[in-house]
Amino acid sequence: MSTTIEAPEISDAAASEPEPRRTSTPDPGDTPVGLRRSLRAIRTDDVYPVIGAAAGAMATATLLFGWIAPLTGMVGWLAVSFVLFIVFYGLLVSVVADLREVIDRVMTVLLASAGIILFTALVFVVVFVILRGADALFHWNFFVQDMQYAGPLDGLDVGGVSHAIMGTLIQIGIALAITVPLGILTAVFLNEIGGPFARFVRTVTDAMTALPSIVAGLFVYSAIILLITGQRSGFAAAMAITVMMLPIVVRAADVVLRLVAGNLREAALALGASRFRTVWHVVLPTARSGLATAVILGTARGIGETSPVLLTSGVTAVMNLNPFEGPMISLPLQVFDFVRSPEPNMIARGFGAAAVLMLLVLALFAIARVIGGRGPGELTARQRRAVARQSQNDLIRIERAARARTAAPAAPPAPQEES
Repeated sequence: MSTTIEAPEISDAAASEPEPRRTSTPDPGDTPVGLRRSLRAIRTDDVYPVIGAAAGAMATATLLFGWIAPLTGMVGWLAVSFVLFIVFYGLLVSVVADLREVIDRVMTVLLASAGIILFTALVFVVVFVILRGADALFHWNFFVQDMQYAGPLDGLDVGGVSHAIMGTLIQIGIALAITVPLGILTAVFLNEIGGPFARFVRTVTDAMTALPSIVAGLFVYSAIILLITGQRSGFAAAMAITVMMLPIVVRAADVVLRLVAGNLREAALALGASRFRTVWHVVLPTARSGLATAVILGTARGIGETSPVLLTSGVTAVMNLNPFEGPMISLPLQVFDFVRSPEPNMIARGFGAAAVLMLLVLALFAIARVIGGRGPGELTARQRRAVARQSQNDLIRIERAARARTAAPAAPPAPQEES
């Protein structure tokens, strides 16, 4: 006697899945709908208090500096005007708004003013340096020649800063080659390993962040130049720059790695990944843009250092591409050497070298942002094409397997056992 088990019948209503509900806008009917307000637009009611407070603040400050109080100076007038502007703006807004809105709008004005002041200071520095060094920047020899055959009294058509540019690139390249892997590995140790020694390392890193640059230069001068090499060199300057950059990169990378969600680590470990693969394939790619910012901060600290380079690299007027032999000057040190001269042409060369340094820093920052600016999981164009090709290959393989199963002869049914 054979036994068979019949499957329960499933009704069509139970088998069919309910259609997903879609979000829809209800019909307003006869109710009038007002115009939408753009949150990014500036209302007229927001402009009038700003104009009135600015006019009142400048007039009051002018009265204080001109007739009432014994105050002088443009900087003081601007400071007093800004304080009065905030006070008058709060009073004007309080006429038509409650206390919460007054606080909100005053804080908005303070933050906007801080951004404007910061941007204005940056533009002023850049424009001032470029204008003062324009006479030197308009000569092509300034970028391709060194100062071997140029003296203090020679014109700007002789000499340049090519040796300082190459020295800066070599020194910062050596410093980055040491700082980036060491700093990121230290940050990974602080976050992924931890322990009592990690607390000690974090304390030392925090202390090194406030280390004076001259102390770093003296340390490298006594530890490398006096004891090992016996001469100033670009490598010694790179070591001094590394000492200044390393704590900045470690602290910034440490903060960035702390922001990576712990759920990502737990998910990778739950799937059987080792700790190394979790860090390499999950943690570091997630924090890539933040790590690039950490490298940028460290580069900004190291590329503008002058005092440690002055003690370790030496001053030279000729091109030297060997960081282990002889003095190698950098752009910050070259700027210092130029501007301390009383000759106008040398001062113009100094401001031109400062402008070249700013352009070099901007180029390095752009490269770092391109490398690490992509978000977690964002693929490049080449990676997207590779993924598309792999998906196409998988589709072809699945279709071939399906056709092979269809063309294969059906297997005979297995005999049923009798009880």
